[in-house]
Amino acid sequence: MKTDDDTPFSYPVKVGHISANPVEVTIRADAEECAGLARIWSVLEVKALSATFQLQRWKRDGVRLKGRVTADIVQACVVTLDPVEAHIDEPVEVVFVPEGSKLARLPVASETGEMLLDPDGPDAPEIFTGDTVDAGVVAAEHVALAIDPYPRKSGVGFSGHIESTGKDDRKPSPFAVLKDWKKD
Repeated sequence: MKTDDDTPFSYPVKVGHISANPVEVTIRADAEECAGLARIWSVLEVKALSATFQLQRWKRDGVRLKGRVTADIVQACVVTLDPVEAHIDEPVEVVFVPEGSKLARLPVASETGEMLLDPDGPDAPEIFTGDTVDAGVVAAEHVALAIDPYPRKSGVGFSGHIESTGKDDRKPSPFAVLKDWKKD
Protein backbone atom coordinates (compact mmCIF):
# COMPACT_ATOMS: atom_id res chain seq x y z
CA MET A 1 0.00 0.00 0.00
CA LYS A 2 1.97 3.03 -1.25
CA THR A 3 0.82 6.52 -0.33
CA ASP A 4 2.93 8.55 -2.80
CA ASP A 5 6.34 8.70 -4.47
CA ASP A 6 7.96 10.39 -1.45
CA THR A 7 7.41 7.33 0.73
CA PRO A 8 8.55 4.18 -1.05
CA PHE A 9 8.24 2.19 2.20
CA SER A 10 4.82 2.47 3.76
CA TYR A 11 2.89 0.39 6.29
CA PRO A 12 -0.22 2.27 7.43
CA VAL A 13 -1.78 1.13 10.71
CA LYS A 14 -5.37 2.04 11.60
CA VAL A 15 -5.36 3.78 14.97
CA GLY A 16 -8.83 2.47 15.76
CA HIS A 17 -7.54 -1.12 15.68
CA ILE A 18 -4.87 -0.48 18.33
CA SER A 19 -5.73 -1.41 21.92
CA ALA A 20 -4.05 -0.89 25.29
CA ASN A 21 -2.47 -4.33 24.95
CA PRO A 22 0.69 -4.19 22.85
CA VAL A 23 0.53 -5.76 19.40
CA GLU A 24 3.79 -6.76 17.72
CA VAL A 25 4.23 -5.91 14.05
CA THR A 26 7.18 -6.95 11.86
CA ILE A 27 7.65 -5.25 8.50
CA ARG A 28 10.21 -5.78 5.73
CA ALA A 29 10.97 -3.80 2.60
CA ASP A 30 10.77 -5.68 -0.70
CA ALA A 31 13.22 -5.17 -3.60
CA GLU A 32 11.21 -2.32 -5.16
CA GLU A 33 10.92 -0.49 -1.83
CA CYS A 34 14.65 -0.94 -1.16
CA ALA A 35 15.48 0.55 -4.57
CA GLY A 36 13.22 3.54 -3.85
CA LEU A 37 14.83 4.10 -0.44
CA ALA A 38 18.34 3.91 -1.98
CA ARG A 39 17.34 6.61 -4.46
CA ILE A 40 15.92 8.89 -1.75
CA TRP A 41 18.87 8.38 0.63
CA SER A 42 21.49 8.76 -2.17
CA VAL A 43 23.20 5.47 -1.32
CA LEU A 44 24.38 2.81 -3.77
CA GLU A 45 22.06 0.09 -2.47
CA VAL A 46 19.68 -0.81 0.33
CA LYS A 47 20.10 -4.57 0.72
CA ALA A 48 17.52 -5.00 3.49
CA LEU A 49 15.30 -3.01 5.81
CA SER A 50 13.15 -4.50 8.54
CA ALA A 51 11.49 -3.31 11.71
CA THR A 52 9.76 -4.91 14.64
CA PHE A 53 7.42 -2.63 16.56
CA GLN A 54 5.06 -2.94 19.48
CA LEU A 55 2.00 -0.77 18.94
CA GLN A 56 -0.31 0.21 21.78
CA ARG A 57 -2.60 2.99 22.93
CA TRP A 58 -0.99 5.92 24.69
CA LYS A 59 -3.12 7.97 27.08
CA ARG A 60 -6.61 8.36 25.67
CA ASP A 61 -6.25 8.85 21.92
CA GLY A 62 -2.53 8.55 21.24
CA VAL A 63 -0.41 5.68 19.93
CA ARG A 64 3.01 4.48 21.12
CA LEU A 65 5.26 2.75 18.61
CA LYS A 66 8.31 1.10 20.19
CA GLY A 67 10.85 -1.36 18.82
CA ARG A 68 13.95 -1.73 16.60
CA VAL A 69 14.77 -1.03 13.00
CA THR A 70 17.64 -2.70 11.13
CA ALA A 71 19.05 -2.13 7.67
CA ASP A 72 21.96 -3.20 5.50
CA ILE A 73 23.11 -0.53 3.07
CA VAL A 74 25.97 0.08 0.65
CA GLN A 75 27.44 3.58 0.33
CA ALA A 76 30.27 5.11 -1.70
CA CYS A 77 33.50 5.79 0.21
CA VAL A 78 34.14 9.55 0.42
CA VAL A 79 37.83 9.03 -0.44
CA THR A 80 37.95 6.27 -3.06
CA LEU A 81 34.27 5.95 -4.12
CA ASP A 82 34.55 2.19 -3.49
CA PRO A 83 31.45 0.52 -2.04
CA VAL A 84 31.26 0.48 1.77
CA GLU A 85 28.76 -1.79 3.50
CA ALA A 86 27.07 -0.64 6.69
CA HIS A 87 24.70 -2.31 9.15
CA ILE A 88 22.24 -0.09 10.99
CA ASP A 89 20.46 -1.23 14.16
CA GLU A 90 18.51 1.50 15.95
CA PRO A 91 15.98 1.58 18.78
CA VAL A 92 12.74 3.39 18.01
CA GLU A 93 10.21 4.96 20.34
CA VAL A 94 7.66 7.39 18.97
CA VAL A 95 4.40 8.67 20.41
CA PHE A 96 1.68 9.90 18.05
CA VAL A 97 -1.28 12.08 18.99
CA PRO A 98 -4.13 13.25 16.77
CA GLU A 99 -4.17 16.70 15.28
CA GLY A 100 -5.64 19.21 17.75
CA SER A 101 -4.81 17.12 20.83
CA LYS A 102 -3.87 18.99 24.01
CA LEU A 103 -0.94 16.59 24.41
CA ALA A 104 0.67 17.93 21.19
CA ARG A 105 1.12 21.46 22.48
CA LEU A 106 4.63 22.82 22.78
CA PRO A 107 5.99 23.51 26.26
CA VAL A 108 5.02 26.89 27.64
CA ALA A 109 7.72 29.53 27.70
CA SER A 110 8.95 30.81 31.07
CA GLU A 111 8.51 34.39 32.26
CA THR A 112 11.69 35.41 30.43
CA GLY A 113 10.42 33.95 27.15
CA GLU A 114 12.77 30.95 27.22
CA MET A 115 11.48 27.48 26.44
CA LEU A 116 12.85 24.95 28.88
CA LEU A 117 13.49 21.63 27.16
CA ASP A 118 15.19 18.59 28.62
CA PRO A 119 17.62 17.19 26.00
CA ASP A 120 17.62 13.82 27.76
CA GLY A 121 13.85 13.78 28.23
CA PRO A 122 11.30 12.17 25.94
CA ASP A 123 10.63 13.67 22.51
CA ALA A 124 7.49 15.67 21.95
CA PRO A 125 4.66 13.60 20.46
CA GLU A 126 4.32 13.44 16.68
CA ILE A 127 1.03 14.59 15.21
CA PHE A 128 -1.00 12.42 12.84
CA THR A 129 -3.99 13.34 10.71
CA GLY A 130 -6.81 11.05 9.75
CA ASP A 131 -7.08 7.61 11.28
CA THR A 132 -3.72 6.02 10.36
CA VAL A 133 -0.10 6.06 11.52
CA ASP A 134 2.54 4.95 9.00
CA ALA A 135 4.99 2.55 10.68
CA GLY A 136 6.97 2.18 7.44
CA VAL A 137 7.74 5.89 7.28
CA VAL A 138 8.85 5.85 10.94
CA ALA A 139 11.22 2.95 10.21
CA ALA A 140 12.64 4.66 7.11
CA GLU A 141 13.16 7.97 8.97
CA HIS A 142 15.10 6.31 11.79
CA VAL A 143 17.37 4.49 9.34
CA ALA A 144 17.93 7.68 7.33
CA LEU A 145 19.03 9.51 10.48
CA ALA A 146 21.52 6.74 11.32
CA ILE A 147 23.27 6.72 7.92
CA ASP A 148 26.91 7.80 8.13
CA PRO A 149 27.19 11.03 6.08
CA TYR A 150 30.92 10.41 5.40
CA PRO A 151 31.47 6.67 4.97
CA ARG A 152 35.09 5.63 4.59
CA LYS A 153 36.54 2.28 3.67
CA SER A 154 38.65 0.88 6.50
CA GLY A 155 42.36 1.70 6.20
CA VAL A 156 41.84 4.53 3.71
CA GLY A 157 43.03 8.03 4.52
CA PHE A 158 43.28 11.40 2.82
CA SER A 159 46.85 11.10 1.53
CA GLY A 160 46.75 13.93 -1.01
CA HIS A 161 45.40 16.44 1.48
CA ILE A 162 47.71 19.34 2.40
CA GLU A 163 47.08 21.19 5.64
CA SER A 164 47.62 24.93 5.68
CA THR A 165 50.05 26.44 8.16
CA GLY A 166 49.78 29.49 10.36
CA LYS A 167 51.97 31.36 7.85
CA ASP A 168 49.46 30.57 5.06
CA ASP A 169 46.54 31.77 7.15
CA ARG A 170 48.15 35.14 8.01
CA LYS A 171 46.97 38.12 5.96
CA PRO A 172 49.72 39.47 3.71
CA SER A 173 50.97 42.95 4.38
CA PRO A 174 49.79 45.52 1.84
CA PHE A 175 53.42 46.72 1.58
CA ALA A 176 54.77 43.23 0.72
CA VAL A 177 54.29 43.91 -3.00
CA LEU A 178 56.52 47.00 -2.75
CA LYS A 179 59.41 44.96 -1.31
CA ASP A 180 60.68 43.87 -4.74
CA TRP A 181 59.64 47.02 -6.64
CA LYS A 182 62.90 49.05 -6.40
CA LYS A 183 65.32 46.22 -7.30
CA ASP A 184 65.77 47.31 -10.94
